[in-house]
Amino acid sequence: MNYLAVENLTKSFGEKLLFENISFGIESGQKIGLIAKNGAGKSSLIKIITGEEDADSGRVTKGNNVKISYLSQNPEMKDSDSILDYLFDSENELIKLIHDYEDITTANFADRKKLDEVVTRMDELQAWGFESGIKEILSRFNITNLHQPIAELSGGMRKKVALAKALVENVDLIILDEPTNHLDVSMIEWLENYLSRQNLSLFVVTHDRYFLDNICNEIYELENQTIYKYKGNYSYFLEKKAERLANDQSNLEKAQSLFYRELEWMRRQPQARATKAKAREDSFYTLQEKVSARQDGPLKDFDIQMQRLGGKILELNNVHKSFGDQKILDDFTYTFKRGDRIGIIGRNGTGKSTLLRIIMGEERPDRGKIVTGKTVEFGYFQQEGLPIKGDKRIIEIIKDIAEEVEMKKGSMSPAQFLTYFNFNANVHYNYFSKLSGGEKRKLYLLTTLLKNPNFLILDEPTNDLDIETLNKLEEFLHNFGGCLMVVSHDRYFMDHMVDHIFAFEGDGKIKDYYGNYSEYHQIRKIEEQVKKPKAIKDKAPIEKPKAKPTKFTYKQQKEFESLENELEILETEKAAILEKLNAGNGTQEEFHNWSARFAELLDLIDQKTDRWIEMSELMEEKD
Repeated sequence: MNYLAVENLTKSFGEKLLFENISFGIESGQKIGLIAKNGAGKSSLIKIITGEEDADSGRVTKGNNVKISYLSQNPEMKDSDSILDYLFDSENELIKLIHDYEDITTANFADRKKLDEVVTRMDELQAWGFESGIKEILSRFNITNLHQPIAELSGGMRKKVALAKALVENVDLIILDEPTNHLDVSMIEWLENYLSRQNLSLFVVTHDRYFLDNICNEIYELENQTIYKYKGNYSYFLEKKAERLANDQSNLEKAQSLFYRELEWMRRQPQARATKAKAREDSFYTLQEKVSARQDGPLKDFDIQMQRLGGKILELNNVHKSFGDQKILDDFTYTFKRGDRIGIIGRNGTGKSTLLRIIMGEERPDRGKIVTGKTVEFGYFQQEGLPIKGDKRIIEIIKDIAEEVEMKKGSMSPAQFLTYFNFNANVHYNYFSKLSGGEKRKLYLLTTLLKNPNFLILDEPTNDLDIETLNKLEEFLHNFGGCLMVVSHDRYFMDHMVDHIFAFEGDGKIKDYYGNYSEYHQIRKIEEQVKKPKAIKDKAPIEKPKAKPTKFTYKQQKEFESLENELEILETEKAAILEKLNAGNGTQEEFHNWSARFAELLDLIDQKTDRWIEMSELMEEKD
């Protein structure tokens, strides 16, 4: 079934053409990821689809009775509304019923008569499963006080409430614009699982590459004012785009060869244009435009010159910090070493950004000492954005920091630096106020990198950046020889950029893990399995039952004894590996091998324990 048809859409802002005559459809079961550079028109396209903006030409047609929910990047909410009113503002009868049920049951004094009426109607519509699903969503986003006014919510919490609203509505198609912004990693992973098991269609704009890979079955790329479609996930898209670009390069080389021949022909002709072959002249100018529109390849050895780091870098000694009753840091100690690349993760509100502000001197600890080496030059990227006095042109903002960007090998101009990070030459003289939200964050990031720091502290640098810019940033950071601390919920970015994790676990506790995000995640899964053994094992511990071998056959008795011995050996090995993992001493390769072996041991112990219990029950039956 076709839920939505986009036909020949064109949209411009002033002289800037965003897209022209693009067409596509969204059908039942499709989960489409839309990707594009910052400022290419992703959000404008979504706003046209949802009716918030008008196209210059073309149309959007919605299927009959198709229900759509939409999460925008900046959701509009009435401060006077409660969370309950905002979440359940809908014409859908099921949603209205849930609103009434939640309103009554969470009020100080319940209206028993009205409650009975609502419960009866929910029984008739079999709405309890739907109500249960809504409760799961709200609990995951930590939305507990439904009567709390919207005015009291932080920006991040508003985004979570808006995302919850998009999910709780009983719809056919969900449209999401950057849904993972302001979510911590555990919430993103839950959202992936939720969207994977739901029978719905999805159209999502996101820069989260793991999200695109795990959720989407099609990728649409908005590039060169048109739409390229790829039937597969993000990994498939990368493969097929590489093929397309290789083909484009081959065609470009042919066009260049033809262009130079035609250029020579144009130069040989007399100045009187009337004597020229008009068709050939027109063809030349078309070819000239095609060749000049090509994109330059990546620069080689992109490595900014930085100041040398001395022996002493940064020491945090017994640092404590609380806000009221909430502990943020509890006796935290760490000595930074040259080349440290540390990723910081944890639930929202656990104090990740507070640690960065304490290091930068913007927040004072309650107790403890911070010692910074004399050679340290910090580069600090904050979530709040770039403070600009007045409205300057992009190139002026860069030149105020550096007239030339010093590289390890030579230098580059501010214009070249901007172009490298996908600010094309035609926007260098645009004013800051005209940039999109993603372009403003990208420019702020560039000003941080330009100051030649040797210790980079980045607080959510990937929010609102397009994937191509993320790739450029990762390339830059790979070549960066100083220390790096980064707070990010982007798992792909963390896997590629860090080799050390500070995990904020709440109540002031920070646990230190050696490895990238995926390796940390694997260790956490192992730890959780150890803490929560199977209930069946609790009911039937290995050492308690006493076998009566006389009731077994000889073969069964040998197997039973062998299982007991094997389980004892496996448990001993498991304990030894767990001790190594918890100690935190070892290479990255050793941690990977220990984690893999620990997972194997858990599976083996489960299998052998199940067989041991089965034989114990068989023995009891023979008594």
